[in-house]
Amino acid sequence: MVASAYARVYRNNAVLTATPGQLVLLLFDSALASLAAAKEGFARAPTDLRRYEVINHHLRKAQRIISELRHSLDFEKGGDFAPLMQRLYEYYHRRLFEANVQKRVEPVIEIERLLGELRDAWAEMLRGPQCPEPAAAAPVLQH
Repeated sequence: MVASAYARVYRNNAVLTATPGQLVLLLFDSALASLAAAKEGFARAPTDLRRYEVINHHLRKAQRIISELRHSLDFEKGGDFAPLMQRLYEYYHRRLFEANVQKRVEPVIEIERLLGELRDAWAEMLRGPQCPEPAAAAPVLQH
């Protein structure tokens, strides 16, 4: 119980002190964690009464995160990058919707792979030597 409280405080501090680019990375990580949890739901026995509840919960959470990423795009500063990312996020969202409705794990595996590659590329960009903050994809924080 105490360990989970410390973890929650740590996460809150990480969010509060993160740059916009780091917040995007945190969103990618959260979406990937939700997809992994959804895959665990698919691995449950078909007779498990909570199977569909777990799958639905985690796929919808991943969809909400992807929607947040899509809505945070800056089309004024993003050039060609922002519309491209918008289409990509829409594709991810649609495939996860299909996975949830059809209760098929294959789209989840596909999106987990694609989102993981995007996350890794984003992390690499953030580690770059002269990394300006990517305005096109950084979330707009509202108070």
